[in-house]
Amino acid sequence: MTSNCSFEGVDHLMKYFELVIYIPIFVFGLILNVVALFVFCVALRKWTESTMYMTSLALMDVLLLFPLPFKMHAANHRWPADYQSLCSVLEILYFVGIYGSIYTIMCIAVDRWVAICHPYRAKELRSPKAAFGTCIGIWVLVVAVISPTTYSFRDLGQQDFHCFHQFSEKGWSPSVIISLQVFGFLMPALVVVYCSAQTIWALKQSGKLSPQSQACVKIIYSSLSAFLLPFTPSHLAIFLQFLVRQDVIQDCDSMVGISLFIQTAMCLSNVTCCLDALCYYFIAHEVRSTKHTFRLSMISHRRATFSTSEV
Repeated sequence: MTSNCSFEGVDHLMKYFELVIYIPIFVFGLILNVVALFVFCVALRKWTESTMYMTSLALMDVLLLFPLPFKMHAANHRWPADYQSLCSVLEILYFVGIYGSIYTIMCIAVDRWVAICHPYRAKELRSPKAAFGTCIGIWVLVVAVISPTTYSFRDLGQQDFHCFHQFSEKGWSPSVIISLQVFGFLMPALVVVYCSAQTIWALKQSGKLSPQSQACVKIIYSSLSAFLLPFTPSHLAIFLQFLVRQDVIQDCDSMVGISLFIQTAMCLSNVTCCLDALCYYFIAHEVRSTKHTFRLSMISHRRATFSTSEV
């Protein structure tokens, strides 16, 4: 049944769909992230934890955007065997950009949670140096893990191939996909959701929300949406395609639907470059609201301490 299943209709549709999606993402994403890098690295005179993380995130997004023109070309053309090394490098840059962004967003959520929910420990844990070290650690981690893994996605000796498509069986092995799902998405997603929920709860429990706190809550909701909306469908699609490659799903209609789903979801997941860039606009508001909330938390803690000592 698998051999009689045709994906020509899906491939024909995606040739045009990818162009419609990728071109605006590449243009607007590149402009927004380059402007953000200019603001963070040149215009701002003082480095904070937030600007450290945002600069690293912008660099990750630029790294993700760089292979998109090659990805568009590969969708409509087969590459000769001599280009396999180039393809592997482009795939590494692409996946480093994706999963580096995921882990950077996770660290931003944790940093915000520490600053607002644990103001006393924030003095010890948060600093620009610590944020810089964390960003370097993320880069080293994702490059060290993804580089050797991605090189195994290609079978040697292919005459011609579609870059970013038609990965080898090693690329769809259970160890790779389970690790990708658990450590690449589910664990960071749980951390982001938990920290965001706790931070919002702490802000709302502090009493009447000030304009700064209200702005911070809106930023948290927008950041959470910018994380979950692009990456949840794409990783669900990867899991379904994994079931197809493992012959768990063999129905032709289901296989065609999953093929369309994974290509569409992976294509739309690149919009994270633009969504992240929109969050940069609010970074100054978040820094101010975090400082304001920190002062409020200190005052409330002192009042609680004094009232307890008087009893």
